[in-house]
Amino acid sequence: MKLTERIEYIDQKLEELYPDPPVPLDHRNPYTLLIAVLLSAQCTDARVNKITPALFRLASTPRKMAKQTIEGINEIVRPCGLAPRKAKAIHGLSNILLEEHQGEVPQSLEELEKLPGVGHKTASVVMSQAFGVPSFPVDTHIHRLAQRWKLTNGKNVTQTEKDLKRHFSKERWNSLHLQIIYYGREHCPAHACHGLECIICKTSFPERKSRIKNRKA
Repeated sequence: MKLTERIEYIDQKLEELYPDPPVPLDHRNPYTLLIAVLLSAQCTDARVNKITPALFRLASTPRKMAKQTIEGINEIVRPCGLAPRKAKAIHGLSNILLEEHQGEVPQSLEELEKLPGVGHKTASVVMSQAFGVPSFPVDTHIHRLAQRWKLTNGKNVTQTEKDLKRHFSKERWNSLHLQIIYYGREHCPAHACHGLECIICKTSFPERKSRIKNRKA
């Protein structure tokens, strides 16, 4: 299957399997989504969704969060890992939102990336899922599958993002990044398939015999 044919097949198959993919992190608004995505770094979405209800009962706005102590925030978010770094970032960005953005989450990738604890992927997720701005956040699932499907050389997540944006139409980016995540979790996980067993891998590469070794994100 040629690259153009593979891209079209993958696009159609994912749309067929996940026609309306939900946002996996529970949230109420752009601010709570930003916090949830920050907490999801090196942590599962399922665990984050267990932690955030207690956190948002404590504080669900930048103003309320800024009034909390880092220790108090950390006590709740510690199970998400990377503590107390995440607690410091949550407290710090809440203050910055109050001081520089009137308590609102900025609708700019550049401004989001200036916030403590917010990298390019986190900012891209917020732009996509909170504001509907076409973005293609690349997590470990997407980086892995893009390599298995030979949509990128897997050099790094920055290159993978560029390649995927080039392959797929802009209006599909927001849905597609969620669809790939769900497909990776359910059909083509890290320690299974290896580019040989799931329906997309088998259909795209029927002659493939050897496992695909992925470059890490």
